[in-house]
Amino acid sequence: MQVKKNPKADLNRDSGLFFVIGLTIVLFLTWRALEYKSYPKDEVLLEMAEAVEDLSEDVPKTEIIQTAPPPPPPAAPELIEVVEDTEEIEETIIESTETSQDAVIEDAVVSVDDVEVGEEEEEIIVPFAVIENVPVFPGCESAMNNAERKACFQRMIQEHIRKEFKYPPVALELGITGKVFVQFHIDNKGMVVGIRTRGPDKALEKEAHRIVASLPQMTPGMQRGRAVKVPYSIPVTFKIQ
Repeated sequence: MQVKKNPKADLNRDSGLFFVIGLTIVLFLTWRALEYKSYPKDEVLLEMAEAVEDLSEDVPKTEIIQTAPPPPPPAAPELIEVVEDTEEIEETIIESTETSQDAVIEDAVVSVDDVEVGEEEEEIIVPFAVIENVPVFPGCESAMNNAERKACFQRMIQEHIRKEFKYPPVALELGITGKVFVQFHIDNKGMVVGIRTRGPDKALEKEAHRIVASLPQMTPGMQRGRAVKVPYSIPVTFKIQ
């Protein structure tokens, strides 16, 4: 008799899957059993109760010590004896240093003629753009009118800067360039005063100051027939080619 097997009734077909599922469940239960922790709740509560009981302390009763009041101060004596001073005090006589009205002080007499009173002239500043007669730069004396003198003045200033220009060695080595703005005044005697510089580097400012300070004396600017102080500003460009 031949035994017929149904392929659907094979019990070993899914045995591997069931083995893996069972092994996973066992490992999970084992891990939870190892991680399980228990705490002694009764002992903790007991320790806390004992700690609370220890906080209550019996405060001893103190008694107020009464001290005796201080004795009263001694009474003042009824009789006061006056003791005479036997020493004599010499009086100090202070003589007055004031002089009478009749005294004549000859040394204090000062003659009015000996005092010289100098009149301080008021300094007038007139801008370069509106002055009647601009300062005359040496070499511009032949200019006929004020406009020509202004043009000659500016041209001579530029020539003077190009002639005196020297690039500072430190700035040249470091490659420092920039523009220095120089402001100065031409006073009522034609001298360059009050030089101020503003630029990107101290070495460039120092060189621009030196150039402007070397300007020659000029004929001062005139306003209504009077020599006045004239401000002027010019930029000095430092550029490495």
